[in-house]
Amino acid sequence: MKVEEGTWIVARARARGTATAPFSRPGANEWAMSRSRKPSWLKTRPPSGERFTEIKSTLRDHDLHTVCEEANCPNLGECWSGRNGPGTATFMLMGERCSRGCNFCDVETGGMEPLDPEEPANVADAVAEIGLDYVVLTSVDRDDLSDQGAAHFAETIRAIKERDASILVETLIPDFQGETALVEKIIEAGPDVIAHNVETVERLQWPVRDRRAGYEQSLSVLRQVADESDAVAKTSIMLGVGEYDHEVYQTLADLRAVGVDVVTLGQYLQPSRSHLEVSEYVHPDAFDTWQRVAEDELGFAYCASGPMVRSSYRAGELFVERVLRAGDDRDDAATAVHADGDR
Repeated sequence: MKVEEGTWIVARARARGTATAPFSRPGANEWAMSRSRKPSWLKTRPPSGERFTEIKSTLRDHDLHTVCEEANCPNLGECWSGRNGPGTATFMLMGERCSRGCNFCDVETGGMEPLDPEEPANVADAVAEIGLDYVVLTSVDRDDLSDQGAAHFAETIRAIKERDASILVETLIPDFQGETALVEKIIEAGPDVIAHNVETVERLQWPVRDRRAGYEQSLSVLRQVADESDAVAKTSIMLGVGEYDHEVYQTLADLRAVGVDVVTLGQYLQPSRSHLEVSEYVHPDAFDTWQRVAEDELGFAYCASGPMVRSSYRAGELFVERVLRAGDDRDDAATAVHADGDR
């Protein structure tokens, strides 16, 4: 499905003054300001609290890594402290170094080490100790391994489910170079949510992502998840890397066309000066508009959209819990989570 630049979202965003015109960029002064100083809506509280301390201690005891720490997530304090529910963390499997070098990501590249055969059991132990009923698992890319770590990832899912089948498991998986047999290993392990991030619009896949990643390759992974599993299919898009509005709309349309159920949109923040620069800081009103477009026009079951939203965002978990655990209608679940303030 291709959409024209004249779609209503572009016109509406222009009228509200909340989005950059599709074929223009901010003026020199606006651009310089946007890249040199963060706006007030991006301020976060430093991590603290008893729950935060408990989770950090448990992770260290089991020699586990989290993407929250490795990628310097701005929501670490909120998620671990449990401001909107029980504290949670996103476990990062297969080491703390990645075989790829995406220009937006703060995880270290290269120097790959062997997998820890005890990690699946250690993660399951930590989940039980922390008392989580919703677990998020992700991993580094392991292109250096024959199966790219798919079996290890699947074993971790099963280890958690075998301990307690009622625990909801969300997985954020690599693209596995588009190998369907490896994606199938994840599906067969029975996670409740399978996410894979397209990250940005088609034109910007490089330089945003590693050259081994690709737009069509990511769409194929998400299509397989939607077609071959009962899991909720999920993805995430960063804004502020140089995309145009009509490209964002096209990306959302493409994602919905392959069967993605849940999408998150958030502001890209530069981890260090050696990483990809921020093109612009997108206003919160624009994120609100994208949320309405995703749900009301394109038919996503749920969209979490806001400057501080990240892929493994607590509001997305609350939506899934309402649908899968409480049996809520998807529209009712989305309405309830938005009403609670999911940005």
